[in-house]
Amino acid sequence: MKEMTKAQIVERSLFKKFRKDIWTKFVLALKRYNLVEDEDKIAVCISGGKDSMLLAKLMQMLQKISEVKFELVFLCMDPGYNKENRDRIEKNAALLEIPIEFFETDIFDSVVNVEKSPCYLCARMRRGHLYSEAQKRGCNKIALGHHFCDVIETTVMGMLYGAQIQAMPPKLCSKNFEGMQLIRPLYCVHEDGIIAWKNYHQLKFLQCACRFTEQCALSEDEISPSARVEVRNLIKSLKEKIPEVEAHIFKSIHNVQLDTLLGVKYQDEDFDFNALFEAKEKKRK
Repeated sequence: MKEMTKAQIVERSLFKKFRKDIWTKFVLALKRYNLVEDEDKIAVCISGGKDSMLLAKLMQMLQKISEVKFELVFLCMDPGYNKENRDRIEKNAALLEIPIEFFETDIFDSVVNVEKSPCYLCARMRRGHLYSEAQKRGCNKIALGHHFCDVIETTVMGMLYGAQIQAMPPKLCSKNFEGMQLIRPLYCVHEDGIIAWKNYHQLKFLQCACRFTEQCALSEDEISPSARVEVRNLIKSLKEKIPEVEAHIFKSIHNVQLDTLLGVKYQDEDFDFNALFEAKEKKRK
């Protein structure tokens, strides 16, 4: 009997050992939010981290068995990686049999001397380049590896640091690239499942490979403290008293009671409490 490749072993585990924690939740998000449609051409954006590499493998597996016909491009931007990080991405892609396409940018050089919010600027620039390259290849969607825990943390961060109630949507339309959408197929997949999958197969991925954190990108150490890390620790402590806290936060963004809010922004238009109250009164009369 022919020995299975590493990629085949990984695929088999996603159908069996990790079916409940990863595959089923992946499919749930696709169906619940209608993320993949007939004739889509999707650019799966690979950063080299565990989330995007898992996403690439799941999308590849889905394409083989889905009744929905769609195309895939596995797109990886090199914003200025050092040789070790670039090599690791290439080796992991080869190991998992994911045919990635690289393109180069100078983003790291552009933001390395920026003092205020370099990570935010880097993320914005990355997103723009990914949209542009995907569109050049005839894609109508880009897929990112944000997962369930990213959704929860972003929701809490918006309240504590941004003074707003704002979630991370499972899909959205680009404002700057006409006809393009962003989708998040790992929306319902918990990070614990992804880490368990990574560790089970003894896979080592990048964490963050920017100029500020290259030393920890090649290790399992946590990067320097940030708002997201603080929120992650807060949620972790809350789980000790309220085990369902993450599920509650996730459900809350599906169950917003607009009548109780004091201000709403919809399609770039602001509605304050008085305007909403008056409109409600007029409707009642």
